[in-house]
Amino acid sequence: MAIDRTRRQTGPRQLLTGVGRMSDFFKLQEHGTSVGREIMAGATTFAAMAYILVVNPQIMAIAGIDQGASFVATCLAAALSCLFMGLYANWPVGLAPGMGLNALFAYTIVGDMGYPWQTALGAVFIAGVLFVIISTTRIRAWIIMSIPDDLKIGMTAGVGLFIGIIGLQNGGIIADHPATLVTMGDFSQIPTALAALSFLLVAILSARLAAGGLILGIFAVTVLGILLGEVTYQGIVSAPPSIAPLVGQIDIMAALNVSLVSVIFSILIVNLFDTTGTLVGVASNAGLVDEEGHYKNFSKALKADSTSSVLGALLGNSPVTSYVESAAGVAAGGRTGLTACAVGVFFLLAIFFAPLAMMIPSFAVSGALIYVALLMCSGLGRLSWDNPVVLIPALLIMIMIPLTFSIADGIGIGFISYVALSLLASEERKVSWGALVIAGLFVIKFALL
Repeated sequence: MAIDRTRRQTGPRQLLTGVGRMSDFFKLQEHGTSVGREIMAGATTFAAMAYILVVNPQIMAIAGIDQGASFVATCLAAALSCLFMGLYANWPVGLAPGMGLNALFAYTIVGDMGYPWQTALGAVFIAGVLFVIISTTRIRAWIIMSIPDDLKIGMTAGVGLFIGIIGLQNGGIIADHPATLVTMGDFSQIPTALAALSFLLVAILSARLAAGGLILGIFAVTVLGILLGEVTYQGIVSAPPSIAPLVGQIDIMAALNVSLVSVIFSILIVNLFDTTGTLVGVASNAGLVDEEGHYKNFSKALKADSTSSVLGALLGNSPVTSYVESAAGVAAGGRTGLTACAVGVFFLLAIFFAPLAMMIPSFAVSGALIYVALLMCSGLGRLSWDNPVVLIPALLIMIMIPLTFSIADGIGIGFISYVALSLLASEERKVSWGALVIAGLFVIKFALL
């Protein structure tokens, strides 16, 4: 009997020990969170990012890449990058092949410029290596720390509005219009009505439950979509497609061509400021800022996302980047790298549970994205409303990120205007070298493109 009792107690004791070690490793108590809350936040971020499993392979197929192989490559790149971010930097940030960057890959480099996708992967690899160099030599951190606080606030709010535009568009709540560019969506359509309901459910559940409200709202609307016939049940498990068509196909030597210099530079600049804007925005909302205004483990986070870009190219993807949808997990209570690790595990499981992962419709996720977007605008009250030299560039960043549908372009417009206004107002001494470098890089980028 004594032996049996010991055996029965071993499992729970080991489980508690494992949870305790996990809590210590990720410093959960220090960040005011728990294992359950972090896993729930990871599930929320994954649900918000899951669309990339469908969209990215479709875009990469336009470049000539096998769609099934691209699906597996997308899952692997996202999973490994998330695990690296979580274990190394202890940040609650999910990573995956970037939207916008994959379009640049397929439509511009391969489509318009006519390079083979193997060569385009080589260009992504080279840009990734340069990205790592910038991150590991503190150049990137130096540039970011040189950004005025008002512009950081504008970046956070701009990323939030960008998330909101994605949510409104994916849910059909707004639609394109030939005369006004954008107009109200058609609420007589069930998916649009469900998207609006998704926002209401997420807002109500988040207000009452704090952690877990976002994911519960997403799943509730997904189930309702199935009942109303708007979501088709596709099964649960399927064998993963072969990744063989992508293995060893990258052509780095072909990318070492003078004609690709502008392409590599464009990839580098877009990736640099897309991820920077995302990391700054997510970190601010996750409370990863110390009393002096510095971001905790920021250099590690920069190294993690830059290294992931190289990994993405080797696996046959466009650049891997930090995802703005990570803010959904932060809003659900995610504060540490355990959230990112949970996202990584979900991406690994998605390889085998592709039908289930793809079942979550965009209208179910859209409500969570809109809710998160509103939360990310909460810092606008801290802007220097009496100083137009920094106020106007901050507001330009906030407005232009969603209107250009590009985090990088919005930031670029803001920094160029900041330097120009400072010079015209004879406040050039207040402009840091980092801000000058950023503005100069964007002038070059806009000139090249």
